[in-house]
Amino acid sequence: MKFRMSRPQRNTLCAGLLALCTVSAHALQPLVTDDTGTQGQGGNQLEFSWTEERANTAGETERARTLPAVYTRGVSEQLDLYLGVAHQRLHGGGATASGLGNPTLGAKWRFYENEASGTSLAFKPEILLPVSEGREQDGLGAGKTSGNLSFILSQDVPFGAVHVNAGVGRERFKNREENPDASIWRASVAPVWDVNEQWKLAFETGVESAKAAGERVRTSFYQVGAIYSPNSNVDLALGLMRSRDDASPKTRTDTVSAGLTWRF
Repeated sequence: MKFRMSRPQRNTLCAGLLALCTVSAHALQPLVTDDTGTQGQGGNQLEFSWTEERANTAGETERARTLPAVYTRGVSEQLDLYLGVAHQRLHGGGATASGLGNPTLGAKWRFYENEASGTSLAFKPEILLPVSEGREQDGLGAGKTSGNLSFILSQDVPFGAVHVNAGVGRERFKNREENPDASIWRASVAPVWDVNEQWKLAFETGVESAKAAGERVRTSFYQVGAIYSPNSNVDLALGLMRSRDDASPKTRTDTVSAGLTWRF
């Protein structure tokens, strides 16, 4: 039995990761909002995470579990390249589907940095490689090459830092009758508090808008997170997110995530 979701439902289930459930490198798990930090020339980073989402629409519940893994390599002091892949398991409508989603290839380029003001800027383009037609039909990803482009601002402040993201994206599908191609824009902001050398606390809020076949669905979200760093090379993260769209009927999604980041 195939697992199928309508366009609003697909976007809502993916809202916890913002757009196509992309597997992107993040300097600060569990946040959706990225910062401008890079690994430095020759630096490496591995990220593993677990995400559990529950979406409720008009009394019906759908669940999604995602297990992403991302490897990042510092090509220079200002440039990172990364590769990500995720296994997904979806439950809804009496059906279950599981498998790998769209592999992601991306880069982060910090093109401006002012140490005196604590301001830095970066671009983050990424390409989502296609999944098979069967996995697209199951709701696990897009069957054609898709992509995203994000602008990142990081600003040091007395309590820590504030990060701002703005981005656009394009989803492309093989079966356009069931899944019309979608244009996406998104924006988010995340203040991060440095509690001490080992603990950080974060709050973020944002919005994503997806337009497909002349219809637009807007999803807003907020998240609270905590990051514990037992040493300078390891981060352990926990996040709680809630998102809500403006479709009819509306969908509310609750997400719990946990992550491990290792730099070497």
